[in-house]
Amino acid sequence: MTYIETVGPNIVREHFGHLPDGATVERVRLCGRNGFELAVITFGATVQSLHVPDRTGRCADIVLGHDDFAPYFAHRRYFGATIGRYANRIAHGSFLLDGRRFQVTANDGVNSLHGGVAGFDQRLWSIEALTDDPAPSMTLAYISPDGEEGYPGTLSARVTYTVTEDIGFSIAFEAMTDRPTVVNLTHHGFFNLAGVDAAEDVLDHELLMMADAYLPVDETLIPLGGPEPVVGTPFDFRQPQRIGARLRNGHEQLRLAQGYDHNFCLQGGRTEAPRLAARVLHRASGRGMELFTDQPGLQFYSGNFLDGSVPGKRGRLYRQADAFCLEPQAWPDAPNRLDYSSVRLDPGEVYRHLSFYRFYST
Repeated sequence: MTYIETVGPNIVREHFGHLPDGATVERVRLCGRNGFELAVITFGATVQSLHVPDRTGRCADIVLGHDDFAPYFAHRRYFGATIGRYANRIAHGSFLLDGRRFQVTANDGVNSLHGGVAGFDQRLWSIEALTDDPAPSMTLAYISPDGEEGYPGTLSARVTYTVTEDIGFSIAFEAMTDRPTVVNLTHHGFFNLAGVDAAEDVLDHELLMMADAYLPVDETLIPLGGPEPVVGTPFDFRQPQRIGARLRNGHEQLRLAQGYDHNFCLQGGRTEAPRLAARVLHRASGRGMELFTDQPGLQFYSGNFLDGSVPGKRGRLYRQADAFCLEPQAWPDAPNRLDYSSVRLDPGEVYRHLSFYRFYST
C-alpha cells in the first residue's frame, strides 16, 4: 500500500518501501524556496535526494542514491546516510574505556568502519516530529541497545533536518547514554553539484577547506599519529583547488587511499558554534555549497571506491570520482588516541553536533 500525505505547506510524507519484516520505510520531503527540496527516508535517517537550483534557476538532484528502497537495503554504500555509533575507523575494532577493553565489530579488514556491520545507516529510525513552523523540519530517533555492535551503553540518538531560508539545510545530532561510551555521528552525503543526471565526475569542482593540517594514514587508513601540515602537499586546499588537480601526482598518501580519504583538522578544533569549514564550486552550473560545522574534523573522500557495481538513480552506474564527501566529525580512531579530542559520552551529558549546508549560485 502506498500513500502520500501533505503534512503542511512545505512538508510531504509518503511511503517509500518495506523491510523484510514488513516494517514501513517512509520518505519526508521538506520544501524550501526556488524549488529547493530535501528528501529524507527513515532507513538510516538518509538524505535520499536534494534538489538545488543552478544559476538559471533550474533545479537538479545533487546527491547520489537510489530511486526506490530495495537497493538501499541490498547494497550498503552509505549514500546520504546517518553514520554511527562511531563514524570513520577504529583500529582493530578495539578501545579501552575506564580500564575495560571493548571489542566492536571489525568490518573493514581488521578495523571497524562506520559503526560496524549494521551501523546506524542500517537501522530504521522513527519519525519523532514534523513541523512547518518556523521552517520545514523533521526529527528522527533511534535507540541503540547496550552491546549493539559491541558498543557499551544504551544510546538514545536524534537527528533533526531543517530547511533554512537562504537555500540550504541544517543537521543537528543529539545523543544520550546510560553508561560511559564513545560517540561520533556524521552525515555521509555523496555530492555532485553538476547534478546526478549530468553524468559528470567531480574532478573539476573547486574545493576550499579551512584546514592547516591533516592526518596521514597507514595502509589500512588508520591515522599514523598527530596532524601534519598541508603546506607543500596535495592536501593544501586553503585556496580553492580543483579536486582532480593533484589527485594523481604520486604522493604516497594518495596511493594508500586511492585518492583522498583523509581527516582534515579544522582550524580552531571543536567550536561552540558552527563556522565555515569548506566551500565547493561547480563553475559550469554555477552551483556552490558552503559547509559550516562545530566539529573538529572534516573527512574528505573523493569517491575512490565507487566501482560501477551498483546502479544508482535512473540506472546510472556510479564510478570513481562521481561524487565527493565532506563528513564533519571527530577525528578517526579517537577512542585510542589520548592526544585527540575526546569522544567519550557519560550519563547525564548530551552529545551535540550541528552542521549547516548553504547553497548559492554564481
